[in-house]
Amino acid sequence: MNGPLMSGSIVGEPASDGRQDRLYDLLPGVYRQRDAEQGYPLRALLRVVAEQVNALEDDVAQLYDNWFIETCQDWVVPYLGDLVGYRPVSAAGGPGEVASAAGRQRNKVLMPRREVANTLRYRRRKGTLALLELLARDVAGWPARAVELYRLLAFTQALQHLRLHRGRTVDVRRGEDLDHLGGPFDRLAHSVDVRRVASHRTPGRPNLPGVGLFLWRLRSYSVTRTPAYCVEEVASHCYAFSVLGNDAPLYARPRPETEPTHVAEELNLPVAIRRRAFEAHKDDYYGPAGSFEIFRVRKRADLEDVLVPVPGEEIVAADLTDWRYLPRPGQVAVDPELGRIAFPPRHLPKHGIRVSYHYAFSADLGGGEYDRPLSQPAEAVVYRVGEREELKRINAALDVWCKTKPLHAVIELTDGGVYVEPIHVDLGAGQSLQIRAAQRQRPVLRLLDWETSGPDSLWVEGETGSAFTLDGVLVTGRGMRVQGSVDAVTLRHSTLVPGWGLHGDCKPRRPAEPSLELLNVGARVVIEHSIVGSIQVNQDEVGTDPVPIRISDSIVDATDAQREAVGAPGWPVAHARLTVLRSTVFGQIQVHAIELAEDSIFAGLIRVARRQIGCLRFSSYLPGSRTPRRYACQPDLAQAAAVEGVSDAAERADAEACAQQRVRPRFLSRRYGSPVYARLADDCAEEIRRGAEDESEMGVFHDLYEPQRAANLRTRLDEHTPAGADAGLIFAD
Repeated sequence: MNGPLMSGSIVGEPASDGRQDRLYDLLPGVYRQRDAEQGYPLRALLRVVAEQVNALEDDVAQLYDNWFIETCQDWVVPYLGDLVGYRPVSAAGGPGEVASAAGRQRNKVLMPRREVANTLRYRRRKGTLALLELLARDVAGWPARAVELYRLLAFTQALQHLRLHRGRTVDVRRGEDLDHLGGPFDRLAHSVDVRRVASHRTPGRPNLPGVGLFLWRLRSYSVTRTPAYCVEEVASHCYAFSVLGNDAPLYARPRPETEPTHVAEELNLPVAIRRRAFEAHKDDYYGPAGSFEIFRVRKRADLEDVLVPVPGEEIVAADLTDWRYLPRPGQVAVDPELGRIAFPPRHLPKHGIRVSYHYAFSADLGGGEYDRPLSQPAEAVVYRVGEREELKRINAALDVWCKTKPLHAVIELTDGGVYVEPIHVDLGAGQSLQIRAAQRQRPVLRLLDWETSGPDSLWVEGETGSAFTLDGVLVTGRGMRVQGSVDAVTLRHSTLVPGWGLHGDCKPRRPAEPSLELLNVGARVVIEHSIVGSIQVNQDEVGTDPVPIRISDSIVDATDAQREAVGAPGWPVAHARLTVLRSTVFGQIQVHAIELAEDSIFAGLIRVARRQIGCLRFSSYLPGSRTPRRYACQPDLAQAAAVEGVSDAAERADAEACAQQRVRPRFLSRRYGSPVYARLADDCAEEIRRGAEDESEMGVFHDLYEPQRAANLRTRLDEHTPAGADAGLIFAD
């Protein structure tokens, strides 16, 4: 063949790299042969050109998707909003950095894609009551119920036009109406309140121009077929829905509204289930399609357990306060407000019960049945553990892991069961092990008093280069201990129950016990999106570097402000370097140094040995703390503003004391197990609620961006309510 070589494979040529070599593959073979003889300089040049060609081609292909708000890229949303006349809200703050993940998340809140898509639709429906609920959902992402407050005013009716459903005086025999008194479903008559419902000082309620938009910020989370807790200290027929044994009110599974003009009712909202509501609408709340269900466990030899649902005919609503109510034979009493179950004392379930229900919390935090990112090494071996898997127990998977000794492994718990077994993980050099929950599962690891002569914690030890990860798991009964030469320990979306367990009123059972103990390890400890109790560091300071501990988007709860959240028993400070980002800490911090604390709340005194290291910025701390350098922290800014222009020393001291007290963080609850756990109170100082660097709230719920959501919604209410109407936000949770 005398002609030039055409394109084809060349002897000794490496495999083509897809789109990167698309131009090079078009060359005749003779030129590629010569290029191979010279070390592929031509291919390197064409790869640079192909990179730009691919980028241009991808951009052209994306143009069609960018024409539509549903499929466009995030950076296109403001431009499409400008085309339809969408106006961003300046009171919510400026946009975030597009280059950072946090900035992109903030921009999604400041300019919601759904609101931009429905801008014209909102303007056409301006002035309608149901539109306000749509605005709350699309603008702020909160379920809502709009109420025309003038309908609650008491008035003298005309005999020729009677409206018997309005202006009704109180009938103490109607318990349903008394339950709703003062809430979003109130039906009783009220005298006029001349204060504006939108007033930021003391908002009013019933008035002629008043429209109240009741909002629910708590989210309803599911728990599926998990064992109920037998409250044996009371009686063997008493059970709690919560696997920890605490009172946990049941919440409704919201039903979607079928019509856009429909005004939300109780069944459409994530509200706590009332006893009377459950009694009147049992079929709506109980069952596989409802908000909760109870199962009896039936054991079968050599087979998995069978769950038999308790029929709805046997379920009765009851007040189980103090456990005084005894159900009749053939009945099962349920108290949804306390999350309790009572069986007839002589008709107990033989093999226990399982429950499915919904509880409320503020965010995707700790162990729970929600979507979360999963990660593992590409070559990791996965061992699946669960009732329907070949491996039934965690220790069975650990035995297989110890025999095969893979370099990287994952033990995945595929159901939401309770695993009652001692766990001891011994990692070899360079090994990594991850114990994690499967997606949308919440397994519970319950540690008991197995050994009389030693501790019964979740024990992890390892050699140099080893790593351990706990992901999506709730640990109760004991804490976690780490020792040896482990290189890295990660807690992600997990809960180490503060105080090891809970009483019925959510008080910790062992409040002084730590959740995480580090025994002479130099491991890099990372805690992300988790809830943990106190952390104790037992580290020899001679010849060792401080243990690096990084806490982000988490809660560290020592169960009391006077106890150590991070510290060392018997020593002034722990030999640790701490980094805290967007977290809430209940208890004292006693460490070698704080390298960085940002957008966080410290509800206990801080004591660091090396003040010249690190920085505390955009955070709240208690006066009297020994901290590193501070920037834009509270109460520093409030004190400086309070004493500005005051020259008298006594007046300055009084002003500083008042400022300190005013900006001290206030929480709705500090007890783990409460739906509003670690949530800032509505009357908390604005310097805390908008004191983070990006004007969101300090603490663990920073990334909810609730101040921005509320500011956006208030502005949209002003735009879409009728002239003369006074619409205001009322938080119902």
